[in-house]
Amino acid sequence: MTTVDHAGFEAERERIRNSYLRPAGERPASSARGLHHTALISSDVEQTVRFYQDVLEFPLTELIENRDYPGSSHFFFDIGNGNLLAFFDFPGLDLGPYGEVLGGLHHMAISVEPSRWDHLVRKLADAGVRHEIHSEVSVYFRDPDGARIELIADPLGEMYGSTVL
Repeated sequence: MTTVDHAGFEAERERIRNSYLRPAGERPASSARGLHHTALISSDVEQTVRFYQDVLEFPLTELIENRDYPGSSHFFFDIGNGNLLAFFDFPGLDLGPYGEVLGGLHHMAISVEPSRWDHLVRKLADAGVRHEIHSEVSVYFRDPDGARIELIADPLGEMYGSTVL
């Protein structure tokens, strides 16, 4: 059994916070314009399109050939504010099931309007998607390939009532 040093972890977080976190007015502007797209892997293009477009209501915006792997598709969904969620399929490659690994995806949190959140949670239930609600504003579930997704009704830059941006 592993013993967890909670006090030590909190002390380390506090050290890092004090060393690197600057008040909002003192932070430099980011060099980035935003997240262009996040790319995940799909085992079945049509299944992925049906899930993200039909259940989650993220419109498919493009479907092209992956320039890096002939026969593979690269396709995109609009997730609002000029941001895209992208997928690749790799036909013929046995990639195995989704797995959480160091440096990999733990989950992707996508902000939705509170008025749409309840609607989307109902659509997940109607589609038979297992999901778990937390804090009355977050719902966690897995996509058809096992990637963990969160829909959060908090505004961008906020999390559970706290400003994070």
